[in-house]
Amino acid sequence: MKKILLIISFFAFSANAQTVAIQSFATGFTSPVEITHPANDARLFVVEQGGNIKILNPDGTVNATPFLTLTSATIASGGERGLLGLAFHPNYASNGYFYVDYTRASDGATVIARYSVSANPNVADASSASILMTIAQPFANHNGGTVKFGPDGYLYIGMGDGGSGGDPGNRAQNINENLGKILRIDVDSASPYGIPPTNPFVGVAGNDEIWSIGMRNPWKFSFNRLNGDLWVADVGQSLAEEINKIPSPLPNTGLNFGWRCYEGNLTYDTSSGTCPAYASTVAPITQYGHGSGRCSITGGYFYTGSMYPNFANKYFFADYCTAEIAYITGTDGTITWALNPAGSLTTFGEDKDGELYCAIGNVIYKIYDASLGIKDFNRNGLSFYPNPAKTEIVIRNATDSALSQLRIFDLTGKLVMEKVLGNEASPSVTISALSQGIYMLVVQDSSGNQYQSKLVVQ
Repeated sequence: MKKILLIISFFAFSANAQTVAIQSFATGFTSPVEITHPANDARLFVVEQGGNIKILNPDGTVNATPFLTLTSATIASGGERGLLGLAFHPNYASNGYFYVDYTRASDGATVIARYSVSANPNVADASSASILMTIAQPFANHNGGTVKFGPDGYLYIGMGDGGSGGDPGNRAQNINENLGKILRIDVDSASPYGIPPTNPFVGVAGNDEIWSIGMRNPWKFSFNRLNGDLWVADVGQSLAEEINKIPSPLPNTGLNFGWRCYEGNLTYDTSSGTCPAYASTVAPITQYGHGSGRCSITGGYFYTGSMYPNFANKYFFADYCTAEIAYITGTDGTITWALNPAGSLTTFGEDKDGELYCAIGNVIYKIYDASLGIKDFNRNGLSFYPNPAKTEIVIRNATDSALSQLRIFDLTGKLVMEKVLGNEASPSVTISALSQGIYMLVVQDSSGNQYQSKLVVQ
């Protein structure tokens, strides 16, 4: 069935006229809170807060039968509770394991559970539930909910501070509590789970599961799929929404993100007498206040796709209350508010190729760069040879427009080569400086149209 692609709105910015825009990719969801996928799987799995996990196919269709349904007998939903997180085991293709984070119906506790896929790859085995961890929640808010496997193969779990306001129990700084933390467990070494030997509190005072402390309500965190950097968005109290970047390799020293002593880089409550100096906490790479209707951050992803070269080296996130999509570039903390659609943006997603999606209301949108209008090589009168290549490629141009520029990007989105093209019908380009690997080649014609193709260098 053909889908109508709806461009919601866009806002142009920067000298290269880059435009961040969204288009409707799939509809029919109810309160989506996570978009993820197994390794190398083209399908997207959309988590609904009420208990469903639905499969979204690459053509935008949604399977009629949910992948998994957790009923109200299992989960409590509404407000900040519900089915909140999903992570597929790195070896999901062979073992079929996936992990969920949900709020337990009976008492509101956070539960981390493992399930298995059934013989049908589009349906989970609902009877396969195995509870790994249960964490009591004193209040109904600040449940965190993100679960992700890190580059080390361990499962990372984002836990809010237990709720209410201002962390009244000072739980985020208490190393004997799992609330207000990022936890890290080894799901392969023991049953129900093992403790990574490098966790900071192993063998000393404190809970062994803790990897970092001082979180208020991380919504959400993600790993750069190419280099392992960790990006964490932590929802603020009343003054600062913050983003933290932890470069890979991830440290095992017991990072402290500062809450409730500090909110972003601002002092919040140091009355406990146990607060560390601000300089010994993790300083956010950036933060923003609550002006212009903004009130709660939704973390996203560092762009690692190849379809939109202008997105390279950018981390995308949003404000839940305004649905504004923003980005920061590299290690620069300057925020660019790039798009202002209507609604509430609850989560981002990333497909197997690193292209980005988001959920606004009950619709899944794909994020794209509307300024490029990138087209496929072979469908538009262009080709090049040889491919794979070693030292040189030749571009054949059967279009009516002269080619003006060639750019080559590596798989991280980094520009590795740029060349001005003349008026030749078949320009040759030396690529001997490129290492072996896969690249994205983009050429631009004199009318500003851009065309892309994959280049393999031997």
